Amino acid sequence: MENKKQSFVWGLLLVLIGGILLVDQFLPAWSINFDWPWIIIGVGLVFLFFAVLTRTGGLAIPGSIISGIGGILYYQNLTNNWETWQFAWALIPGFVGIGIALATLITPKDFKEGWQSSLILLVISAVLFMIFGGSSFFGWDTQFVWPAVIILFGLFMLIRGILRK
Repeated sequence: MENKKQSFVWGLLLVLIGGILLVDQFLPAWSINFDWPWIIIGVGLVFLFFAVLTRTGGLAIPGSIISGIGGILYYQNLTNNWETWQFAWALIPGFVGIGIALATLITPKDFKEGWQSSLILLVISAVLFMIFGGSSFFGWDTQFVWPAVIILFGLFMLIRGILRK
């Protein structure tokens, strides 16, 4: 039974990839600029595809990380803006958070914990991206951001400690 399911998944995956490549040939205006980062994005999408079809939520985490990094590399390759990697790494915890959220949707065992973990990682990723990307790429003055982040984190810890039984 497993061989039949795997054969179906691989067949469907190959038909989808072939269809995308065929559309790219016949509709040049639709062109997506298929470069080498699409290989990385594709590997991540294979993980996500298998996660959904086999109901194995754990595969969604590496799938979202690999696809996300492929997306960063696609942007950098398209714009030749490779120096953005100095702060784009801060998006990786967010990719993990997205993977945890998808895993929770696919196999909802610890639904509340999964969403909490996902949200925490997304917030951490957003803060790191704003701090490192804001100062170097967007031209923000971040000398005031660090104290604010520390204060907000301290308030979070205080409130969390008060609300615990």
